[in-house]
Amino acid sequence: MKKLSLIWISLLAVFTFVGCSDDNEVEYNQSSDVTVAVPEVTASTGTSLTVASSVTGNTGSIVRRGFCYSANSQAPTVNDNMVEADENFSATISGLMGNTTYYIRAFVYGNSRYTYSDALEATTESQPIDEQLANYVAPAYEDNYTSIADWTNRSRWNLSNVHDPSVVLAEDGYYYMYQTDASYGNAHMAGGHFHGRRSQNLVDWEYLGGTMQSLPDWVIPKLNEIRAAMGLEPTTADEADFGYWAPCVRKVRNGLYRMYYSIVCPGTLSGDGTWSERAFIGLMENSNPANNDGWEDKGYVITNASDRGLDFYVNASADDYWNENCYYKWNAIDPSYIIDNDGRHYMAYGSWHSGIALVELDEATGKVKAELPNPWGTDADIAAYGQLIATRQMGNRWQGSEGPELIYHDGYYYLFLAYDALEVPYNTRVVRSTNIAGPYVGMDGTDVTTVGGEAFPILTHPYKFNGNDGWVGISHCCVFDDGEGNWYFASQGRFPVDVPGINASNAIMMGQVRCIRWTEDGWPVVMPERYGAVPQVEITESELIGNWENIDLSYAYGEQKTSATMTLAADHTVTAGDWEGATWTYDSSKRILTLDNGVELYLQRETDWEASPRTHTIVYAGYGDDYKTYWGKKSK
Repeated sequence: MKKLSLIWISLLAVFTFVGCSDDNEVEYNQSSDVTVAVPEVTASTGTSLTVASSVTGNTGSIVRRGFCYSANSQAPTVNDNMVEADENFSATISGLMGNTTYYIRAFVYGNSRYTYSDALEATTESQPIDEQLANYVAPAYEDNYTSIADWTNRSRWNLSNVHDPSVVLAEDGYYYMYQTDASYGNAHMAGGHFHGRRSQNLVDWEYLGGTMQSLPDWVIPKLNEIRAAMGLEPTTADEADFGYWAPCVRKVRNGLYRMYYSIVCPGTLSGDGTWSERAFIGLMENSNPANNDGWEDKGYVITNASDRGLDFYVNASADDYWNENCYYKWNAIDPSYIIDNDGRHYMAYGSWHSGIALVELDEATGKVKAELPNPWGTDADIAAYGQLIATRQMGNRWQGSEGPELIYHDGYYYLFLAYDALEVPYNTRVVRSTNIAGPYVGMDGTDVTTVGGEAFPILTHPYKFNGNDGWVGISHCCVFDDGEGNWYFASQGRFPVDVPGINASNAIMMGQVRCIRWTEDGWPVVMPERYGAVPQVEITESELIGNWENIDLSYAYGEQKTSATMTLAADHTVTAGDWEGATWTYDSSKRILTLDNGVELYLQRETDWEASPRTHTIVYAGYGDDYKTYWGKKSK
């Protein structure tokens, strides 16, 4: 989340969209003259539950009755999922997932209010996996969420209005997601900061609200303490102008969760021509993220460090301003927290200045382990603020890299990086090291720690399949697993600029979760289609025959890469597309399709989000000998 994005987000305030339905204009209180019975399950399958209820009291005023349900919210309302009941107050809820627990409440509507029963907890039956695929029902929520983008519709957001997500799997079995303060029309501003939501299946997300209600008490005093030491007057910034960016949440152990967050201070150091005001990284802790109000602020962690002394470069030349004489060496935003294999705690952070820094943390406090001196001076003076682990260009003080995400997998530390401007060009790269401090090296051998350079491979990039406007701005990721060997990549995705019929379409920010596969030599590939809980039935060789939409995901700044037809023939040749004339083989046990030109593709069943109606399909992601990335999906 770079500094320029604050300007972009503030511009969104001019667009206000109100999409209230009748359901949003009624009370949700219980009525004293009507009692609704807890539903009972009268029949169940792997994809449906038939439920019945009853109502007593002043029933003459009732004009509507039905059932609302959710896999996440234990107190669903009609703004979640809902079915109407018949004259016997019964209904079948269909399109459910097998072996999944749902919360169901009966409701009636009358006298301009809804009355709900207590919730029933019911679980669908298990199904053979091939039957699950045959009965698969794709997620139904709209990507164009402008009609429900406003604050009053927050219970219906699901993954709408998500930016820079961070996800953690908690002890209670829920995935909890937190994010940068950003939304379409600035709808989030009514509800605090670092908004949370949760899910049991990574598809249906329950909105929880802000975890921080106001600017932490320590921020302005700490800012003024540093300014005073620099010989500057106290800040005159308005509290409303501070930015809340890029949280990182991790489970430390049972009963302890940490959320590192960025606070970006508005204004400049000393007027026009001087460098921007600093940022801070702070820390909150919680014993149970199900208590969204339970996040306790633990205060200051780190701030921007400068190796340029107290020279503010007033009226600096353009070259000085953008390159070697920029005031900050490290930019204190975009934290990523990790506990290494030796049990030591670290934070990677940084954005758009010299690159990404790594600093060790104290296990007990979560704060920087070394004593932090004044954040300026020589390299030796500010060594406690961290060491360089990745840079796009050595010595460049304004480079398009940010959003580090640091994880460990199977012998390597992987550093995921967001490259370029966030509105359209945003793309994701990854490098790895056997040592948490580096050197981090790309697939092509580039050492981004000690030499610097372009990181490869590319994991995400602006793209477009047929029948859809596609997605741009796909980066600043979090990477997490389910504890059972399945890994996921979550980020925001934006609509392209000027999509017909949508005002400020590039301000649409949909949370997106994708599956990760790991290649035979240990590199992650991110699936092109978003996760939709498609049952992973074996993919047979016969299913591969036919046409595919293939995307060459080679880097092109700001360009939305489009698909071209690639055809796999039954005789194991490629008969159309860029690989025409190549031969192919398939290992069904590993779900790997290999071409004799060096391309290796990893297959997965995923949701076909471009289909109408949505359904399931087969997709692939993989690499060639030239370090190019390829995405594709089977054509219907």
